[in-house]
Parts: sequence; C-alpha cells; structure tokens
Amino acid sequence: MPESRPTTGRPQRIAKLAAANRALRARRWARLLAPGFILVLTAGCAGPQSTFEAAGREAAGVEALFWVMLAGAVVIWLLVIGLSVYATRANPAAHSEATGIRLIIWGGAVVPTIVLAALLVWGLTMMPDLRREADGPKIAVSGERFWWRIAYGIEGEPGVAKSLPAGGVESANELWLPVGRRSEILLGSPDVIHSFWVPAIAGKTDAIPGRVNRLVLEPTREGVYNGVCAEFCGDAHAQMGFRVVVVSEADYTRYVEAQGQPAAVTEGEGPDRFVERGCGACHTVRGTPAYGAVGPDLTHIASRQTVGAGLLETTPANIAAFIRSPAHLKPGAEMPAFAMLPDAEVTAIANWLGALR
Repeated sequence: MPESRPTTGRPQRIAKLAAANRALRARRWARLLAPGFILVLTAGCAGPQSTFEAAGREAAGVEALFWVMLAGAVVIWLLVIGLSVYATRANPAAHSEATGIRLIIWGGAVVPTIVLAALLVWGLTMMPDLRREADGPKIAVSGERFWWRIAYGIEGEPGVAKSLPAGGVESANELWLPVGRRSEILLGSPDVIHSFWVPAIAGKTDAIPGRVNRLVLEPTREGVYNGVCAEFCGDAHAQMGFRVVVVSEADYTRYVEAQGQPAAVTEGEGPDRFVERGCGACHTVRGTPAYGAVGPDLTHIASRQTVGAGLLETTPANIAAFIRSPAHLKPGAEMPAFAMLPDAEVTAIANWLGALR
C-alpha cells in the first residue's frame, strides 16, 4: 500500500489563505467606500446650520478656535505617536533609564504643556472682542415647550417668567436680525432648561427658568439660518427649531414696524370660528378678541417661513393639519387636537391664518 502523507499542516495553510483573501477583499471594499465615506462626513460642513460656514462674528471666532485647537491636538498626537514608534520600531534596542526619563518628560509633559498653554492663552484673548457691548436692538427670547417666544423693541429688563416685558412686539419661532449690528438677546424660560443655538452665527446659551442670560449676536452675512434647542427638554426637543433671518438694517426696521400692526384681516368666517372655538384662550391675534398668552402670537403667522417651530412650511394646508392633530405631527406638543371640528371650519380658520401677513 502507498505510504500516506502527513496532513497536519493543511488546515492551517487553508485558514491562512482564507484570512488573506478576507483581508484582500476588505482592502478592496475600503478603497471603494472611502470616497463615499468622506462625502458623508463632509456633508454636514455646509448649509444653513453649519458651524463651518460662519455667518456671524462669534461663529467665525469659534471656527478659528476649532482649527487652531485641532492643529495643537495633531502636534501633540504626532509627538506621542512618533516617540512610541521610535522606541518600539525605529530603535527597538534597550534604552538607558536616563533616555527614557528624558523622552517621558519632554515628549509627555513639557511639549504638551507648552502647546496647551499657548492654545489656552490664544483662546482667552478672543473673549474681550466676542463679549463687547451690543450696539443694536435688544430682543427677548423665551424658550417654551416646544417653541420660541420672541419680542422686539422691548423696554426695560425682561421678567424671568417668560423673558417678555411689556411693550415688546411679539412674534414666534422666527428671529430677524440686522446685518453688521451687535444685537443683544435676553434669554429665559418659564418651564425647563432650553439652549438657544444658531451654529452659523454664534455659540450656545442656555435659557434657564428663574434667570436671564445674555447673548450678543453679530451677523456678518445676510441670509436665512437654522437654529435649534441644544438642551434636551422633552418629547419634542428635536423638533424645537427656529429660523434666523438676517437682513439690512432698513429691512429689519420695516419688519418690526409691520409686526407691530394689527392683523390684516379681522372679520369673516375664519376669525369668527377662531374665537368661537376657544382658540383665543391660548393665542393672540391683534385686532380681534383673541388675546391668549399661552401659545404663540398668530397676528402675522403667514409672514413666517414655518409653523410648529420649524416643523412645516407655512401653508393653509399645513396649518389645517397642525390644528387637527398637533401631537401627531409633533409628539409632546401641548396644544390640544381639534380633529372633532368640521372640516369646513378647520379649513376656514387655516385659510384665514394663512392670509395673516
């Protein structure tokens, strides 16, 4: 009979070949997917809510600080990794105790301390400029579950309950600012902690019940930018957005004057049904018997880009959908549903509100 050959090494060779094939396939997939992965990572670096497209003096400072801090972190990382490679690969021979101590002290303590101290000093030098006094309008903003109450042309100091003193021209969920002016935003809240953030214009500032925080915004470019609540505040936290509209100073003045006027239409089936069905208990429409202060002021709702705090485009159809079932569109919304009303009444109210510019 022929002598059998030993086969003890064959499974190991097969396993090594299989591992090599898997590694080869992984490298091929990595080369194919790398461009798409990079595109996904950079997709958030542009747009009306990007910190990398600064449209405000404060945001530009924060962006510069990010890049400088990143450069400092890269320097420290390269130093530490370089020392590790030198000690383990480039020169793996045994090192003297004195050499090891010098590497640890200089590479692990002295150089990182110098770099971090320089970054700290440079960052602190930015503070005086970013915290200069405002020379533009003073605007009160109150974060409320789950929307933003806004008042222009306020007089005196805001109350801590809603950040809205008497005399302000009230709006909601859309903040207008004059370009090139330092506007002072007075932030407060009547319920829980919210955080006011417009990434393209400035950093975050909390709206805290029982106190007033101050934020200065200096837009440098006209346009429409997205703002968000950056502090978890409840079910609809992720849907508590707003728009910031930056315009010329003349356009800003005209806008505030227009917002202070009564509603464009105050008679007809729409306003009649609005008042009869109790909507005026929560909402104000100046020029009508509706003077509620619980919900957003709707006097000029059609002049805003969105309804539901950035949720839907402002159209009569979307207004009607929100009236019928706000919690369906925005879970956690405290407005009750009015799905029990006849469609004709809801349509009349929505068409009327959709005409209030």
